[in-house]
Amino acid sequence: MLASLQTPARPLVRHRLVVGCLLGLMVACGLHRVNAETAVQYPVDVAVASDGTVYVADLNLPGIWRIRDGKREIYFQADKKFRTPLNRVRCVAVDPQNRLLAGDSSTWEVYRFDESAQPQPLAKGKIGKPMGIAVAADGTIYVSDLEVHRIWKLAENGPPQEIVALAAPIGIAVDSQSRLWVVSRGKHQLRRVAADGKVEVVVSGQPFAFPHDVCLTADGSAVVSDGYGKCLWRITPNGKPEKWVSSPQFDNPVGLAFHQGKVYVADSRAKMVFVVDEKGNVSRLWEK
Repeated sequence: MLASLQTPARPLVRHRLVVGCLLGLMVACGLHRVNAETAVQYPVDVAVASDGTVYVADLNLPGIWRIRDGKREIYFQADKKFRTPLNRVRCVAVDPQNRLLAGDSSTWEVYRFDESAQPQPLAKGKIGKPMGIAVAADGTIYVSDLEVHRIWKLAENGPPQEIVALAAPIGIAVDSQSRLWVVSRGKHQLRRVAADGKVEVVVSGQPFAFPHDVCLTADGSAVVSDGYGKCLWRITPNGKPEKWVSSPQFDNPVGLAFHQGKVYVADSRAKMVFVVDEKGNVSRLWEK
């Protein structure tokens, strides 16, 4: 009788031992919650305001960092609870009024931050997986949706409006002619969408190993980040892709932004934002 009463307790003891070991391993491997004021964890996108303020979307923080005057601080700390705003922040952008925009796959939403640094929903929960945001000079907001393979335009009042259906759209940018440049993981990896919705192939086939984002430079060229290739590609106005920057500092270059002649590169595995000048020189935005 005594043995039979003691037997059920053994699995519980083993369970507690396993849980204790796992928790210890998590702490040893750095998987516990880190000091968010000092550690960038998994930067996936970057945006730069006209005054040079840099915003970084950190998927695992989760939240958004702000870097200005050489100082890094948390701009918005999201909750760890799923289905709360920016729990899975994927992309950021800045509109012509220097207001920050951020896309979140956990709430199917795109947010615009108000003067109190609080996110206000714009898409009414209708964006499945926002992977890129582009803002035209007139303030029109475009969003790539990887879940439903669509590019949306956000209306000030009302649901998002479909612009075009494209296979696996990721990063997007908008040029001075209101054309959308779209990085895709479909058949053709870089396309351009005219204001009337007509789709043009810019780079045919799949020359990039694993593209993530696109930004446009002052001379009309496009730059594409390649995570697997650990490099940046430059696409000249005639549509020819050329490998532009390969750096040992790159580990997984993903999100891009262009500001005053420089390309800003969010690298998720390097846990860093790099700055690339016109000559292809790579520097860190901050020191670890």
